[in-house]
Amino acid sequence: MILRELRPAFSLVVLFTLLIGLILPGIFIGAMQVVLPWQANGSLIKQNGQVIGSVLIGQNFTGAQYFAPRPSALSPNPYTQDTSGASNLGPTSKALLTSVKQRVASYRKAYGPGPVPADAVTASGSGLDPDISLENALRQARAVAAARHLPAAAVTTLVKKMAHHPFLGIIGTNHVNVLKLNLALEHLPAS
Repeated sequence: MILRELRPAFSLVVLFTLLIGLILPGIFIGAMQVVLPWQANGSLIKQNGQVIGSVLIGQNFTGAQYFAPRPSALSPNPYTQDTSGASNLGPTSKALLTSVKQRVASYRKAYGPGPVPADAVTASGSGLDPDISLENALRQARAVAAARHLPAAAVTTLVKKMAHHPFLGIIGTNHVNVLKLNLALEHLPAS
């Protein structure tokens, strides 16, 4: 008696598991491989047949010759692609305030006095943000140009050319993908 009443429930669980858990995702994966293959495969950038990164995940560029990414809260290894997360420090946290003050001082030492963009001193929620604000990139341009022995105007022009602007002028922010920008630097002729 109980088995007869439970059989429809078990049948529906099996049916919907197959339908929603296997068949439907398989259809979506196949469709995206046809319609948007680059995006469906992780938006990977390759050089000489080797994957060097994804435009969706930040990379830890170090050195004055590169544009610096947004700080990552992940430690001890920032921008590790197999994990993501924030510091979970609240706005009244002394540790967060100390960290931000240190980042502001480092930023001003590297890029000169003046206003410091918020994204230059605060980590993103995921710790893997691939973009920086256009303001941040423009502030870094002169120092990167000097480190690469390039004209500052050429680097600034490149930053503006690579900037993404708000959709319809209101949705989103002016930002630049750091990986793409640093790769494009390699193609600028030296002065």
